[in-house]
Amino acid sequence: MREKITRKNPASVPAPVGNYTHITKIPRNAELFVTSGQVGVDQQGQFPSNMNDQVRNTFSNMKAVLESEGIDAENIIKVNIWATEQIDWDFLYAEWDRLFEKEYPAMTIGYLAELGLPEIKIEIEIWAAKV
Repeated sequence: MREKITRKNPASVPAPVGNYTHITKIPRNAELFVTSGQVGVDQQGQFPSNMNDQVRNTFSNMKAVLESEGIDAENIIKVNIWATEQIDWDFLYAEWDRLFEKEYPAMTIGYLAELGLPEIKIEIEIWAAKV
């Protein structure tokens, strides 16, 4: 039997307050992938001034990085999101649900004063595993 990545929300813990899973288990001998933070730069190297446009570009860049290694959203085990301004959660979760459907990874979110460049409004780091 092939082992697989499993996700769960233990009954002994309050339900998640967003679209994520409390715990993700990676089988022994899985291959681990860790990305640098993906940002909202477009294919021409430009950063849109609008946060939602940066969110859209960030998700596009995340997908491209995953595809470069032959993995996809089901392989993602942990996501760290860093933002410099308030996230439009309806917009982000629409992108999130297109990527993950309903198999959510573990997630951490933090608001910071600034990221690596002044024009960066959001950065998303991915941890993934291939079984």
